[in-house]
Amino acid sequence: MSRRHAATKRVVNPDPKFGDLVLSKFMNSIMYEGKKSVAESIVYGAFDRMQTKAKADPLQMFHTALENVAPAVEVRSRRVGGATYQVPVDVRTDRRQALAIRWIIIAARARNENTMEERLSAELLDAANNRGTAVKKREDTHKMAEANRAFSHYRW
Repeated sequence: MSRRHAATKRVVNPDPKFGDLVLSKFMNSIMYEGKKSVAESIVYGAFDRMQTKAKADPLQMFHTALENVAPAVEVRSRRVGGATYQVPVDVRTDRRQALAIRWIIIAARARNENTMEERLSAELLDAANNRGTAVKKREDTHKMAEANRAFSHYRW
């Protein structure tokens, strides 16, 4: 990590169908080897499946799922006098969003439906209903922070 300059934020263009910046970041995270059209088809296909299954606005459900998965606190390692402590700290807004996106994609890839479209739609539906692997990951992170609350005075 550079001590001189903070990293500049890159400007992300909104996605073509909904005009949403967060959805565009989500697509960029799904993308492999620069294949954006494949990532777009996966996400939009998953949204179509969500629309038919849940009979609700898929973009709204996507944002609900992200909000349900985003962690409020996490633990970070802090070395004090030869011992390493897991210190609970609050999560910044941009990191919350990045973690939520990452956890949803990892959980979707780990599922065993046939296509990525099916996996992603199922995981987003689960996350919107406060179920699924990504939500469990958030709960585990919160439990870890709660268990290490005694070390919160080492916060920096």
